[in-house]
Formats: sequence, structure tokens, C-alpha cells
Amino acid sequence: MLTLITFIGFTAFVALYSWLRLRKERYDTADGFFLGGRSLTGVVIAGSMLLTNISTEHLIGMNGSSYKNGFIIIAWEVTSALALVVAALFFIPKYLRMGLTTIPQYLENRFDGTTRSLVALFLVVSFVVTLLPIVLYTGAINFESMFDVSATLGVSKSKALWILVVAIGLIGSTYAIFGGLKAVAVSDTINGYGLLIGGILIPVIALFSIGDGKLLAGLEKVYNHAPEKFNVIGAKDSVMPFGVLFTGLIINQLYFWGMNQTIIQRAMGAKNLKEAQKGLLFTGVLKILVPLIIVLPGVIAFYYFGDSMYGEQDHIYPMLVKKVLPLWLSGFFAAVVMGAVLSTFNSVLNSAATIFSIDVYKRHIHKQATEKRLVVVGRATSSILAIIAILSAPLVASAPDGLYQLLQQLNGIFFIPIASIMLAGFFLKRISAAGAKAALLFGLAFYILTTFILKVDLHFIHLWGIEFILNIAIMYAVSWFYPVNATESIPGPLKIEMKSWKYTRHLSAALVAITILIYIALGS
Repeated sequence: MLTLITFIGFTAFVALYSWLRLRKERYDTADGFFLGGRSLTGVVIAGSMLLTNISTEHLIGMNGSSYKNGFIIIAWEVTSALALVVAALFFIPKYLRMGLTTIPQYLENRFDGTTRSLVALFLVVSFVVTLLPIVLYTGAINFESMFDVSATLGVSKSKALWILVVAIGLIGSTYAIFGGLKAVAVSDTINGYGLLIGGILIPVIALFSIGDGKLLAGLEKVYNHAPEKFNVIGAKDSVMPFGVLFTGLIINQLYFWGMNQTIIQRAMGAKNLKEAQKGLLFTGVLKILVPLIIVLPGVIAFYYFGDSMYGEQDHIYPMLVKKVLPLWLSGFFAAVVMGAVLSTFNSVLNSAATIFSIDVYKRHIHKQATEKRLVVVGRATSSILAIIAILSAPLVASAPDGLYQLLQQLNGIFFIPIASIMLAGFFLKRISAAGAKAALLFGLAFYILTTFILKVDLHFIHLWGIEFILNIAIMYAVSWFYPVNATESIPGPLKIEMKSWKYTRHLSAALVAITILIYIALGS
């Protein structure tokens, strides 16, 4: 009962705060609904980006992976800081100067309308078949574990998970459908920093308990129990070989933090360049700290449970939470986790709605659509995609290497082809629209064939790197026969102030140095 009271209390607080902040906002314009009225500040952007990124697929999936594989999976997080530096210095100034609402808009300016439409289609499909179902399912796992919903309702665990998937999907879609980006971002800010506090409490309380009241003594015991778990240098046959940092991983990170609509849309909604850069770099700082929440607890769980849960690694984090967290805090943490689930779910829905409304509906279905009409279409799109995601969620239940690994494998289907043509568009002026389209289709076919059909005996992140090089080669070859026949254009006047934040380069240098030091300190 105490858990339920604190859960409802914190959830109600977030809802009330968001309503008070937003009750006078207008969401009937495209900028208002899709970009928060271009009014977001650095703190709001960072909080929203963190919570959009960190959800139960991280809390459950990455802690499950670290429980089994140790600190080698930290690469997913700390290398994000490097990509955020590039996004702050290069990508976001370009996007804001062009007044973009969606990433595919850039591709039409650089290549052509067909390339824009293809990428828009890729993105919407990727949201529905990869991220959304996994977010819903991992959220359901967490709540079933914390609240024992199956026993409360007198149903089987599989049925309880299905009920929770539907409930989370309906609540999450409400935010996206009726509130737009700013409603998502404001609630995310509270939940994002709540997640940091609540997430850090798990390992802190556990280490105090293990160390008999001494934090460092507890950490020493966990380290001595399994020192190999703290090594960040993955072997060639591990789930995260060290070599992938220099092949496909960096391409993936550049895409995710600099070109992914769901993430970068928050920075596109900044009130000016200064706030956008602050938001991106503050997110980089948070990503350096995030392993304390989504990697360390998994290693602590190994201290408590040994290898007894290796066959069910995605259930280890909820077990740890139940073991170490006092009842009066359980409700607060469950509310924060609910916020994380809802944040990622409604953020992805908002981004999908933005892309469909701007890049598909307005261009191909109703070219004269008013802004109010686009908002209506965006809300309808969110509703339909939410239903599809809810129905798809149970299909991800049995992932042999864990749900987080499955998510990354599926992401590669779409991320690498899009990253290839985006980076080519930025840096290789000879690449034509025909070359970009050829690389998109080749990349998609190559990855599906080598990863899911032929199952080539090579780590999928290395395949990302190989695919990227092949994509570039194909773009050059096709562009030789079908050369560029247009130049990049910049649409419209500037909508916001473009003065850089004065500490951008200082904080960027610090993030790069810290990332390198982490690998030096924990490599062995």
C-alpha cells in the first residue's frame, strides 16, 4: 500500500506541474505541436533527451547485459558523449540555420524529394517495429516485478504483461496525442532528473548494505567478488568487442545523437543556438554518469545472485530493486520508471507524427494543408502507431542475447543506411540523389541479408562499419554515372538567434578527455 501511495503521489505531482506550466500554451500550430514553439531551454532539452533515451529497455536490458557481460557494454553510453560533442559543434548549428522541423527535410534540400520520402518511411517503420514494442514490453516486465500485478488481478504472468503493455501504451500515447513536444519535454525534465536520483539510489543503497554502512567498502567487495566484470575492454568473441568502437559503433552514435529525429527534435525546438548547444552538452555530461544507473547495478546483482539468472537476464534488475529498495521509496522509483517508459514512448510517437505529417502527408497527400490540419493528422498518426506498437510488443519476448542487444540489432537495419547518406550529404558534395537512393536500398538489403538470413559470423557492429564503407562506395559509383544536378538550398529566414554558447568548446574538450580517461582507468 505504501508503494502504491508514493507511486500515485509522484505521478500526480508530475502531471500537476506539467499542467500548471503548460495550461496557457497553444498546440494548434506546427511549431507549437512539433517543436514546442521553439522555446525549449538547455536544461529542459537535456532532461528530455536523457529520458527519451533512457527507458526500461536500458534499465532492464543494459543492467541485464552488464549482469552477464560486465562493464564492456559501457561503450554504448560513454561514446555517446563524443557524438553529442559533434552534434553540438556541427549538426545543430546547421539544422537551426536551415529552420528544419524534420531530418528528412534536409535530405530534400541536399538530394531530392524521393530521398526525403524514402527516409521518412524508413524512420516511421523503424519506430514501430523496433523501439516502441521493446519499450512497452520492458516497462511491463518492470511493473509486473515491482507490483506483482498477476497475483493482484489473479491472472497468469503472461496475461498480466499483456494488460500492462496496453495500459502503458494508452497512457503514453495520451501525452503525445494531446500535448505535443513541449508537454512531453516538460514532464520529461522532472522525470529525467528523478530517474537520475532514483536510479543512483539503487546501487548506493546496495553498496552501503554490502559494505555494512560504508559505500567504498561495498564497492570493494563487489569488485573483489568478480574483478573481470569491471573491465571495459571487450574480447573479440564478447557481446561488445573493443574493436567495434572504431568500426560501426561511432557511425551509430553519430546517427543516434546527431541525426535521429526522436532525439535531435528536442534541440531543434530550442529557443536559440546557445540553449541547443547547452542541452546537447549537458546531455553528454549525463551520459557519462548514466552507467552508474544502467551498468553498475547489473554487476552488483551478480554479487547477490551469481549466475543463477543468466537464462533470464532481463529479469535481474527488477529483482535487485525489490531486494535493496525500502517500501517507501519503491513507489517513487516505480513512478520515475513509469515516467521513463512514457517519455520514450510518447517522444517516439511525437517524432513519428512529425515526420508523417510534414514529410508524407503535406508533400504527397494534401499539399495545401493548414497548420491546424497537420496537427490533427499528427494526432491521428500517433494513435494508429500506438495501437500497432501495443499489438507488436509481445513479439519481442524471447531475445537470446537480451532485449537491449535485440534493439541495437534491429536499429542497424535503418540507422546505418540513413547515417551513410546524411554524412555523405554533409561532407561529400559529389554524391548525387541517385547515389543516395542506391545506398539506402543496398544498405537495407545488405544488413538484413548478413544479419538475419545468412547470419554471417561477424559481430553486427562490425557489419555496420562494413556496410557504411560499401554504402559510400556505391554512392560514389552511382554518382559517377548520375552526377549531382542541383545544389543544396537553405529554406527561409532564420527563426532563432544563432549565437553560440561561449563554453561550448570548453565542455566539448572536457567530455572527450573524460571518455578517454574512463577507458584508460577501467581497461585491463
